[in-house]
Amino acid sequence: MLPDKCPDAEMIPVNLIRVIPAEEMKMNCFCSCCLTVAGSDSGGNAGVQADLRTFHAYGIHGCTVLTALTAQNPDEVRSVHRVPAEFAASQLDAVLGVYAIAALKTGMLFDAAVAEAVAEKLRAYPEIFKVVDPVMISTSGALLGGKDAIAAVRKHLLPLADIITPNIPEAEVLSGIQIKGRRDIREAARRLNGEYGAAVLVKGGHAGSAQAEDVLFDGVEFSYYAMPRIEDPVSVHGTGCTLAAAIAAESALGRSLKDAVAGAKRYVHNAIASSYLAGPACGVLGF
Repeated sequence: MLPDKCPDAEMIPVNLIRVIPAEEMKMNCFCSCCLTVAGSDSGGNAGVQADLRTFHAYGIHGCTVLTALTAQNPDEVRSVHRVPAEFAASQLDAVLGVYAIAALKTGMLFDAAVAEAVAEKLRAYPEIFKVVDPVMISTSGALLGGKDAIAAVRKHLLPLADIITPNIPEAEVLSGIQIKGRRDIREAARRLNGEYGAAVLVKGGHAGSAQAEDVLFDGVEFSYYAMPRIEDPVSVHGTGCTLAAAIAAESALGRSLKDAVAGAKRYVHNAIASSYLAGPACGVLGF
């Protein structure tokens, strides 16, 4: 059984790793953790690696469940190694109920069996705030995972979400609405909220406008989060993963949904603005 949470262990995200003073590390005292359930990116730009980097920037310990292993760099995904569904379930069993996980995010699940196994385990933890990033279409337009995987995510995982974070192509697939502007985004968000009962954040990075605007529908009202689009950034690889992880981190720190989305949006904007080269042609997000 987990002990009560320390009342003085709140962490304030400042885009820097927070060092916890020794006096806070007491017996029967713990700080909330976050969990990422996603694929591995060998280049460290996206997936689990991006999520851990984000959790650490918020000063939060991150647990991981790997759903696929990829051999990739910013230019290409060379190969993908599937993780057996039973091993994904075993990883979840190892961390859920042992670590004080306050929030989690899911990313690429890749196949239907893994999606079903993950949903079955998460269903037993309604108290954990769940950010479901329905990773199915890459920035380049490539389909990530088969149609069976997408169907399994829709049937088993999306109904468990507190917030769903599709990009525009993913929102089109999930809602069946062709998105050409804000009115279509609003209608897609309404439809997904009505179908799954979760808040919906449609990410506008694919829109190509001067402002990078994300639209949140919480089931009652719309909120708009816009930042000036950064011209010619060194990297935007992993921004979707990073945003979902940042929302989870903000929630774990006690932020309301709207404040969590606003804080996560600022974090990603700063990460793009501070992106840098980690090799001759390898840009990575900053903090």
